Amino acid sequence: MRLLVVEDYKPLQQSIVKGLREAGFAVDFTGYGKEGLWYANSNEYDAIILDIMLPGLDGLSILKQLRGSGSKTQILILTAKDSLEDKVKGLDFGADDYLVKPFAFEELLARLRALTRRSYQQKRTCITIEDINIDLNKQQVYRNSQPVILTPREYALLEYLAMRAGQIVTRTDIWEHVYDFNSSATSNVVDVYIGYLRKKLEVQGKPALIHTIRGRGYMLGAEL
Repeated sequence: MRLLVVEDYKPLQQSIVKGLREAGFAVDFTGYGKEGLWYANSNEYDAIILDIMLPGLDGLSILKQLRGSGSKTQILILTAKDSLEDKVKGLDFGADDYLVKPFAFEELLARLRALTRRSYQQKRTCITIEDINIDLNKQQVYRNSQPVILTPREYALLEYLAMRAGQIVTRTDIWEHVYDFNSSATSNVVDVYIGYLRKKLEVQGKPALIHTIRGRGYMLGAEL
């Protein structure tokens, strides 16, 4: 899943970005309000972490503009402003969640997992597709009841395909939701990782569950 972090306090920004990347998220980040709005309007994010007090353009103004333009991206307000009035204002402007500083990183992760599930209308914390089981919280994968060991990138790719199981997912979709601006890769990197994932999910006597839809993309699901 791809996230945007808009936070101007450098130590906190760097800590959040590092933790989120270690948790398997693709992350873009900035400390400036206007740049944050540009990022949000220029890319598809599964969720945005948005500080209120920002240089150039405050977080509530960003939130208001995004909702005014029709953006449905899940947005979590992250701020030191903890009064009831501030919380109500943020939620009334269209925020999906509100977390007050200081906070435990584990709570931020839990809230983000809930928001990203919500953006795909996924209420369960485990996804089962045929004989593949994916625990979204623990980021553990089993096929035919046996554990499948994946790299963070492979897991991120499988999770995105699973969130859209039964749908055709284009290479562009994958690139926009699994990779961030700092990713340096060749044009065929998506195909390469699909290949890695297929190999790790192979079980003798069991059908392949990742299908190539020629000229369109990929689909995770039962045999076509």
